[in-house]
Amino acid sequence: MRRYDFLIVGAGLFGATFAHLATKKGKSCLVVDKRCHAGGNVYCENIEGINVHKYGAHIFHTSNKAIWDLVNSIVGFNRYTNSPVAISKGQLYNLPFNMNTFYRMWGVTTPEEAEAKLAEQRAEAVEALNGREPQNLEEQALALIGKDIYVKLIKGYTEKQWGRPCTELPAFIIRRLPVRLVFDNNYFNDKYQGIPIGGYNRLIEGLLGGADVRLGCDYFDDRAELDGIAGKVIYTGPIDEFYGYRFGHLQYRTVSFETEVLDTPNFQGNAVVNYTDREVPYTRIIEHKHFEMFGQDVYDVPKTVISKEFSTEWQPGMEPYYPVNDAANNALAGRYRTLAAREANVVFGGRLADYKYYDMAPVMERAISLAEQVL
Repeated sequence: MRRYDFLIVGAGLFGATFAHLATKKGKSCLVVDKRCHAGGNVYCENIEGINVHKYGAHIFHTSNKAIWDLVNSIVGFNRYTNSPVAISKGQLYNLPFNMNTFYRMWGVTTPEEAEAKLAEQRAEAVEALNGREPQNLEEQALALIGKDIYVKLIKGYTEKQWGRPCTELPAFIIRRLPVRLVFDNNYFNDKYQGIPIGGYNRLIEGLLGGADVRLGCDYFDDRAELDGIAGKVIYTGPIDEFYGYRFGHLQYRTVSFETEVLDTPNFQGNAVVNYTDREVPYTRIIEHKHFEMFGQDVYDVPKTVISKEFSTEWQPGMEPYYPVNDAANNALAGRYRTLAAREANVVFGGRLADYKYYDMAPVMERAISLAEQVL
């Protein structure tokens, strides 16, 4: 059996980036993944000629030119700009909070009017705190943005997303809220953003070029054999699973999807529409074609594909999405990290192994940093 320099457990963005860098250095890599496709959660499934983000919307954005140059050396990126909208009680609002939002909310038309209204609402919240620091997400949000926007655009959505009242969520979740006193609907502040032309599968295939890939292969089913054919293991799976959950399970929030093919070329006119009312069971609807089709291209494809997203509490057997980084889970993760630090031939990295949520560019930065240490 062939021997490899690296066994990479997980063919997601972290594992694929490490494999790309290692093979460029002349190292041999075997990448295994228990799913029957590479790409992890950025994987796209083509339906009716539309690249459907199977595990939820992914928009690549970064201010790191080296990362931007790296991904563009593999596949070109389009001009997609993330400009989500929110629906509350049948009314549309722009996100992030900007002059379009404030005009819809209060009828103000100048930055001075908007700032005055925000200051008035913030003052009410600060007065209610009576000199103490915000103790939960609700108090923090009210102090940052005021009652009107909190009630209409934050409270219901956040409680659906986390499955508990905002008064029971820690304040740190929402320590910063983007507020712009300009008519700019671009959600991100980064210099670069877009979607790979042809979908994320092309990016992953390019990153994995030169590595051997074995799909439908559960590392834990063949652990002894797989460990024996590589000099070092790069592990990107759940850190608690690696240690047989000896201290217990780490907690996550997870997402489920209801995906439909609709006999219309344009369902909602935007890629991302959030539903902020608590009584609406889903958090948002994604219309996938708007990530890659613009103008007449939208109507040249006669059908569209939408996905409704439902946020639920994670249970073993479900896909883990968002780490619950509260004090108890962080302490538990710390115990696992102590074990990981003692491993001689295993290196841990990525969202599940680090028990930390990453956007795509930061997870690539983390993989690059690890590669610089290991290679």
